[in-house]
Amino acid sequence: MPKHVVSVSIGSSKRNSKAEVNIEDLGETFVLERIGTDGSWEKAVELVKELDGKVDAFGLGGADLYVWAGSRRYTFRDSLRMARAALKTPMLDGSGLKHTLERKAVRELDPIVSWKGKKVLVPSAVDRFGLAEALDQAGAKVLYGDLVFGLGLPIPLYSLRSLRTLAYILLPIVTLLPFKWLYPTGEKQEKQVLDWRQRYFHWADVVAGDWHYMRRFMPQDMKGKIVLTNTTTPEDLEFMRTRGIKTLITTTPRLDGRSFGTNVMEAFIVALAGKHPLSESEYVHYIDKLGLRPQVTKL
Repeated sequence: MPKHVVSVSIGSSKRNSKAEVNIEDLGETFVLERIGTDGSWEKAVELVKELDGKVDAFGLGGADLYVWAGSRRYTFRDSLRMARAALKTPMLDGSGLKHTLERKAVRELDPIVSWKGKKVLVPSAVDRFGLAEALDQAGAKVLYGDLVFGLGLPIPLYSLRSLRTLAYILLPIVTLLPFKWLYPTGEKQEKQVLDWRQRYFHWADVVAGDWHYMRRFMPQDMKGKIVLTNTTTPEDLEFMRTRGIKTLITTTPRLDGRSFGTNVMEAFIVALAGKHPLSESEYVHYIDKLGLRPQVTKL
């Protein structure tokens, strides 16, 4: 009987998918499934209640349950309501992998990308603090766009210390707000916003982090640029090609033509381990055991 992992996402149902993965070395078969609720938290909560105890692990997709600033963790109120609906089955939002897999990916990609001095735009860094720290440590010149893209303020941050300080001040308040105010959900994930913020994409050599933030604000001309992200579909690849993006790098592997989000892959690892929670060292152990590596696609 294959193990079943379901990502319940408040994102668009147009991105729904299902894939069967055979891990021959471990003698295990997994079904990885994504079900979008088009921005409805109520549908997401009901779906979790319906599947609770019937699947091996949940992914919480289209939203964050936790965000980090340094060693401090903050919880989104909207997402917590959905997580609490899972009484029997563990629910993962991907934050464990963001702290481990994405840090590891930055180090492994250095021979390909040459991070030192590279101009990197991270549109939303607080939900990927591990990635932000790894890029800073690798010597990249990073623009943290949380105020620009999250709150619409023309204040780019170029210092990890500034980002951390800002996060300490704002996250206790921001995590209480409706999540849809902060992040595109449902149909908004398909819509673009073209305004003054495109100039930060033009500045960058590499755009890294969440794909929906990128897609929402991406300018028409991205010729020669590199995108480092995950959760991409064949339609997303075509979108990138029309804008001239040179290289797509996904931190999670592509299965049946798409890369699944960190929440799915984290739930996959927890289902494989058969226990929850896992420590950072345990996540790294399974990342190595499964041979999870960044995947480079020339467009």
